[in-house]
Amino acid sequence: MAEQTASTMDFNLDGAPVQEETATIERCLSFQVDDLVLFLSTNYIVEIVNDYPITPLPMVPSFVKGMINLRGQILPVLDIRLCMDKPPAEYTGKTCILRLDLDGVPLCIIVDSVCQVLDVNLQSVRPIPVKRQQKLLNGMIDLGNGNVIMSFDCNVLLEKRY
Repeated sequence: MAEQTASTMDFNLDGAPVQEETATIERCLSFQVDDLVLFLSTNYIVEIVNDYPITPLPMVPSFVKGMINLRGQILPVLDIRLCMDKPPAEYTGKTCILRLDLDGVPLCIIVDSVCQVLDVNLQSVRPIPVKRQQKLLNGMIDLGNGNVIMSFDCNVLLEKRY
């Protein structure tokens, strides 16, 4: 992952100035899954795909929605809602497929909607309280306005611990 050291002109998500020697800023994409807003590094994202046909597969777990043929590359598609034990939802015009490259492993995930690109100070990411821990999440950031966004752990997808 590419990280950069922030200058003294940068600010945390909570508006506090970032100290030059301790701040590592990562460009991240935020997206929604059920009632959660999550983020992950844009270094993992190859592209965002809308309204693309998914070919279902027999005898796979319910969270594996199938495969897509994207410009000749056959890619598996996982529904993150179902991976997180959330109730299924009907796909809408806001539903997106995020094509990821996880250390050379191509994979697609379905999310409810894409929110925005953020510069996240990695020093601001805090552990999730034990009572609130969820599958596929490894940290959280308080935005300072009462909203919290969660860090999506792509490595768990590869380790199949969900």
